Amino acid sequence: MRSIIRFVIDFAAYVIKGGPKFYAWLAFLGVFVLALLYGTYLQATEGLIVTGLSNQVTDGLYIANFVFMVGVAAGAVTIVFPAYVYHHKGLHDVTVLGEMLAVSAVMACNLFILSHMGRPERLWHMMPPLGIINIPSSALALDVLTLSTYLILNLIGGFYFMYTRYMGTEVNRKFYMPLIYVSIVWALSIHTVTAFFLSTMPARPMWNTSMMPIRFISTAFAAGPSLIILLFLYIRKNTRLWIEDSAINTLSTIVTFCLGIALYLTLSEIVTELYSVTEHSLGLQYLMFGLDGLNKLVPWFWTSLVFNLIAFVMLLTPSVRKDYGLLPFACILAIIGIWIEKGMGTVVPGFIPTPIGEVTEYAPTLIEVLITMGDWAMGMLIATVLLKGSIGVLLGDVKRASQPWRVMSDDAPPYQTTFEPAQMEPWARSSDPDAKVDGGFGTRRGNRPRGQGSVAAE
Repeated sequence: MRSIIRFVIDFAAYVIKGGPKFYAWLAFLGVFVLALLYGTYLQATEGLIVTGLSNQVTDGLYIANFVFMVGVAAGAVTIVFPAYVYHHKGLHDVTVLGEMLAVSAVMACNLFILSHMGRPERLWHMMPPLGIINIPSSALALDVLTLSTYLILNLIGGFYFMYTRYMGTEVNRKFYMPLIYVSIVWALSIHTVTAFFLSTMPARPMWNTSMMPIRFISTAFAAGPSLIILLFLYIRKNTRLWIEDSAINTLSTIVTFCLGIALYLTLSEIVTELYSVTEHSLGLQYLMFGLDGLNKLVPWFWTSLVFNLIAFVMLLTPSVRKDYGLLPFACILAIIGIWIEKGMGTVVPGFIPTPIGEVTEYAPTLIEVLITMGDWAMGMLIATVLLKGSIGVLLGDVKRASQPWRVMSDDAPPYQTTFEPAQMEPWARSSDPDAKVDGGFGTRRGNRPRGQGSVAAE
C-alpha cells in the first residue's frame, strides 16, 4: 500500500511541474471551466429553457458531443488491438497513452450527459441499489452500464501498467492480458449500444436503420485514430518520448479504410432514401435541402460531406498520408467532418419532422455553447493530467527512487552515506570515476567516501 501511495504522490508531483506554456494552457482551459460553472448555474436555476431545446427537439448540442466522444473513447482500441493481438511494437510502446485518452473521453461523455439532464441531482435513480436501473429494457441504462465498465477497465489496465513500470517490474500477464482482451471487445460494445439507443426508436425513421451501429463504429475508428495521430505528432515534437513512424502509419491506414467505409454507408443511405421518396425520408431531405424554407442544418451537412471527401482523398494518396506535414490537415478535416456528421447531422435531424409532421428547427444558444466548451475543456484538462503523467512514466522520469548506496567492509560496520560529498585527503588518489578536482592544490572531492571493500546497493 505504501508503494501505491508513493506512486500516486510521484505521479501528481510530476504532473504539476511545468513551464510557462504548460501553465498558460491550464489557465486557458480554466477560463472555459469557469464558463461551464456559470452556464451550469443558470441551467440549474432556470431550467433547460435557457437552451435551444424544445418539446419537439429534445436532444441537441450536448448529446451530439456525447455521441462523438463515445466514438473517440472506442477509437482508442485502434492502439490496443494491433499492439496486443498483432504484436505491433511501435504501438505497444505507447498503448497506455490510448488507454488514458479513452479514460478522458469517457469522463467527458459523463459531463455531457450531466449537462443534458434537466435534474442532474436525480442521477442517483440510476445507481443501484439506491435506484432502479432498468436493464435490459432501457437502452439508456445499457449505455450507462457499458460506458462505466469501459471506464473501469481502462483505469485498471492503464494504471496497473504504469505502476509496474514505476516499480521496475513486469506485468502479471495472467491478470493483465484478460483485462486487455475484455477491453478490446468492450470498446466495440460501447458505441454499438450507443447506436442501439437511437436505432431502436421506430418513431424516428431516420434513426431506425440496422446500418446505424456499423456507421457509428466506422466513424469512431476514423475520428478516434485521427485525434490520436495529432496527439502523437505533438508528443514527438514537444517531448522526449519518441513515437515510431510505424505507429503513426498504421493509425493513418486505419483512418483511411474506416473513413472510406463511413462515406460508402452515407452515400448508400442517400441513394436508398431519395431514390423513392416517402415520408420516412423527410428527415434526410431536411438535412440535405431543407423543408418548407427551413434549412438551418443544410450548411452543416454539406460541410461535413465535403470535409470527409477531401480528407479521404488526401489519405488515399500515400505521399500525403506519410507526409507528417500534410497528414495533420487530413486528420483535422476528418475530425470536423465526423463531428458534424455524428452530431448535427444525425442526432438533431432525427427529430425533424416530428412523428405528427411538425417541423421545428433547432439552434444552440450561447449558454449551450459555453457549457459545451466547458465540458470539452474539462475533458482536455483530464487528458492533459493523465497523458503528461503517463509520458513521465514511459520516459522513466516517474519511477521508484533507487535505494541509497552503502559501503560494505570487514573492518567497518555498514553505514548510510549522506548527500554531502566527503572531503578526500589531497594526497590520496581516487579510483572513483565520479571524483573531480574541486580546485586548489589538487584537492579532490568525490560523491562518496573512499574506503575499502565493495560497493553494493542496499
